[in-house]
Amino acid sequence: MHTFIMIIKMSAVTLLYILLIVAMWRLTRDKKITNPWKVLIGLVFGLSSVLSTHYGISYEGMIINVRDLGPLSAGLFFSPVSGIIAGLIGGIERYIAGTYFGVGSYTRVACSVATCVAGFVAMGMNACVFKGKKPSPVYAFFMGAFMEVFHMYVVFITHRDDLHSAFMVVKICSVPMIMFTGIGLALSSYLLQVLSGEWRNPFAKKKAEEVPVSTRFQRWLFAVTFLVLVAGFFFFYYLQTGSEYQDSIHTIEESATHIKQRILDGDNNIEPEGDVSFDHMILADGYINNGTHKGMTVGGDEANSLKSLAGKTVKRTYLGKKSLLRVEAIDPEHILVVSMTNEQVYWYRDAQAYETGLSSILLFTVTYVLIAYLVNMIVVNNIQKINGSLSKITNGNLDEVVDVRSSSEFAELSDDINETVMALKGYISAAEKKMEQELTLARIIQDSSLPKSFNFPDRDEIEIYATMKPAKEVGGDFYDFFHVDVNRMAFVIADVSGKGIPAALVMMRSKTAIRTVAQEGGTPADIIEKTNEALCEGNDAEMFVTAWIGILDLPTGLLTCANAGHEYPAIKRAGGEYELFKDKHSLALAAMDGLKAKQYDIELEPGDKVFVYSDGIPEAINENVEQYGTERMIEALNLVKNETMRDTLPAITESVNIFKGKADQFDDMTMLGFEFRHYSKV
Repeated sequence: MHTFIMIIKMSAVTLLYILLIVAMWRLTRDKKITNPWKVLIGLVFGLSSVLSTHYGISYEGMIINVRDLGPLSAGLFFSPVSGIIAGLIGGIERYIAGTYFGVGSYTRVACSVATCVAGFVAMGMNACVFKGKKPSPVYAFFMGAFMEVFHMYVVFITHRDDLHSAFMVVKICSVPMIMFTGIGLALSSYLLQVLSGEWRNPFAKKKAEEVPVSTRFQRWLFAVTFLVLVAGFFFFYYLQTGSEYQDSIHTIEESATHIKQRILDGDNNIEPEGDVSFDHMILADGYINNGTHKGMTVGGDEANSLKSLAGKTVKRTYLGKKSLLRVEAIDPEHILVVSMTNEQVYWYRDAQAYETGLSSILLFTVTYVLIAYLVNMIVVNNIQKINGSLSKITNGNLDEVVDVRSSSEFAELSDDINETVMALKGYISAAEKKMEQELTLARIIQDSSLPKSFNFPDRDEIEIYATMKPAKEVGGDFYDFFHVDVNRMAFVIADVSGKGIPAALVMMRSKTAIRTVAQEGGTPADIIEKTNEALCEGNDAEMFVTAWIGILDLPTGLLTCANAGHEYPAIKRAGGEYELFKDKHSLALAAMDGLKAKQYDIELEPGDKVFVYSDGIPEAINENVEQYGTERMIEALNLVKNETMRDTLPAITESVNIFKGKADQFDDMTMLGFEFRHYSKV
């Protein structure tokens, strides 16, 4: 019942601490913790430690509390400075209360030292291990438990001359204070992480590649060190048990011989020696007429049973307690029973076990933290530096240099990575040069496939000019013009979806197909439909081609056209201005099988001009992500409406370049323009 009441009271006090921590966090979460705030937090938690001293929980004749939660909470969850302030306030006040006001005076030194140290430990862990972040609930629990283990160990250290009393204090106080301080700190950490959205379940199963090497190392270090310390503890406990038992037998037998002799000598003023009890017993009724338990009766049967053990040292329950007994016969009517209870036999072993266990936990914790910290500093941090450099390298920054030289291994690894990157840069450079050469050759081949002669000997019915500027080394746009026969001339402009080498390959295939069908005498509609059939065949890349095709009958000026998803042409009538001609469109080439083209006619008069272009002109983007647009293009055309096509097309190019400024060209820009000068006389 006493234990249950203690648990209820300690739970209530711990809950008050948790509420104080959460309230302080809510008060400061949106604020920068400046020096005044650090002092204030230190004072608040220092005062909470003072209250814990004066309002402790009474248990088994001792006063227990969770005073060290104050400096630990202030230092771990808020500021290292606050932890130190709270620890000094709580620790110094505890010493004063114990020295001058009799509050727990026996443990005043141990308690005050532990509370002061708690603030400094919180500071060190916050700054060096947790790097200003809140500890996880698991780490928080072990931090709280560690400080109370230290607290109990200092009780032993400061009472070497009174080990028995120190042992009783530690035996009663250690478990509740260790558990409640650890649980209070762990629950506070959990609540703060949940409230701040930082909670991550530490027990959630993760794939091996998701677990940091530092975490894996810490787990193995904890397991191995823990097993070694536990094995050492139990081995020591076993040896100590045997040693204490033998010493007690020797002590009890010596005492029995000494006391028996004094009784035989008629000495009735014998006092018990140390932990040894003796009883002079009357066999008839088991009445104890002299000794430690004088006046008690064990009964005649028990007395005679004990007599049968005369001259022996045995383990036996005596007076309701498990004891070590030595029975000696005094005379036919009396026996001497010399005894030590198990608690008396083994108290020193238990005290040593507690002290050894506490010191082992302290040693284990300090060793674990130091090794984990050193591994992070020497190994993990350097691996992270190397990984950071490798990340930059893999993202394309081949000028990044790995420079981690804290040890010969890392220096060698850095050099190997740098040498590999240098070799890679060499291979890339060689590959780029080869690719550049191949692209240059491809550009020359593509450029040479486009007609460059804009004059036709003995034919002056039209004036024509065209340009193509690819966005990359090679492009997917193309233009073409050629005589279908002596009286008809074909004009073609097309745009392949995509850019670069794939688009250039489709461009060459499209250009060849269009010219072949046209020279067979097909109309623009025929050309669109038959070219579509050819391009749909084997179009695994699912690319398509927009195209405008016009065939001009030179004797009549009739321009027969078909548009497969291409831009609207711009037409300028003689003496007029350029305007968009919104013609009929069909789907783009290679978009689907069975394409039906929509053909139309335009009657040209001498002096009329036709301007066709790819979408790279109106869709050019400037630095403000604005499009050039067809309206701006028409305005630019009309500024040079009276110029020849050889002058008009460069003017449009310049207008586009001025508009886009330093913005990159993201699409091919192709233009073709011609002026119908007069009817053919051929």
